[in-house]
Amino acid sequence: MRKRLAILGSTGSIGRQALDVVAAHPDRFEVVALAAGRWSTLFAEQVATWRPALAALEQPPEGATELPVGRLVTGPGALTRLVRETAAEFVLMAVAGRHGLCPTLAALEAGKTVALANKEALVMAGDLVMATSRTRGAAVLPVDSEHNAIWQCLRGEGRPDASAADVAALILTASGGAFRDLPLERLRAVTPAEALRHPTWQMGAKITVDSATLMNKGFEVIEASWLFGVPLERIRVLLHRESIVHSLVEFIDGSLKAQLAVPDMRLPIQYALSYPERWPCPVPRLDLAQLGRLTFAEVDPERFRCMYLALEAAARGQTYPAALSGADDAAVSLFLAGRLSFEQIPRVVEEVLARHVPHPAASLEAVLAAESWARRMCEEIAAGVAV
Repeated sequence: MRKRLAILGSTGSIGRQALDVVAAHPDRFEVVALAAGRWSTLFAEQVATWRPALAALEQPPEGATELPVGRLVTGPGALTRLVRETAAEFVLMAVAGRHGLCPTLAALEAGKTVALANKEALVMAGDLVMATSRTRGAAVLPVDSEHNAIWQCLRGEGRPDASAADVAALILTASGGAFRDLPLERLRAVTPAEALRHPTWQMGAKITVDSATLMNKGFEVIEASWLFGVPLERIRVLLHRESIVHSLVEFIDGSLKAQLAVPDMRLPIQYALSYPERWPCPVPRLDLAQLGRLTFAEVDPERFRCMYLALEAAARGQTYPAALSGADDAAVSLFLAGRLSFEQIPRVVEEVLARHVPHPAASLEAVLAAESWARRMCEEIAAGVAV
């Protein structure tokens, strides 16, 4: 029987690669729903190819748009409506930013399995997301290469997944992004175009900038803690420029397990979609002899201040992570628009966090309010900063 699949964020990098995986295994999947933020020629082509029963666009298309779809849902909240109404049992959440939180919660509340490629849902509201997963009996499967690697390492420990008690440490790896070798004094003058030249991965603009600041790795530490029930103090980050070892698990006996593969997101996407099975995957195989060597190093706190800001926000808890997410999203947007310099990103985010008055992150409303406040505060602070 084919898995009925909904893909939210189908026109983004993860969504497109997920459809590549589906195309490689047409007998395994039925694409019953597709969703994107706005209409595009690509979205129209995807709908024409996959003929889903339901499609959604957060921004209604301008003018009459003919799509060969059973039903089209548009407007604010369209993605949340889609996950509630679709017949899909399996939802790939590839929507970027805060827009993925409400659909993620809605999918879990409906008892659907969520393959999660959205960082902000767990960063902003990890307790809410995982509590909903537990109470509804709906699984959250990690798609990010780092968390997917940890998940693979934890399987096969005498039960379906090793418990946190078996784990001495989780070790996330980071490429270091576009400016890992650039002299610190030159960071102020770097351009958005330069920041978007990631050395090993092809990703969206926001996450590529977050990779250059290493904010994404701070987010991933927060995610890993929620996903695997491991305290923040037992999660480490190492720079690994080759992007071959995607993460490691150190067990209490001193053993280390690592997951290695070429840097191609189709592999972790397929693993999440095929779980609990493994299928052939249309990606290049890793040739260790040709690779030669693998390198690891500690993360420089001066070069990568953003990662440490994320860890500080996570340790403070309450609505600090939600404020962190909103401030970072706004700061990166301002950088891409030429209104902030690259080195001002951590300074502005830090100032937003310093002004934040935290509240318990016990409700979706509290989380969204903190995120929205941080975005507005970031704009206010940036308005007084000379680029």
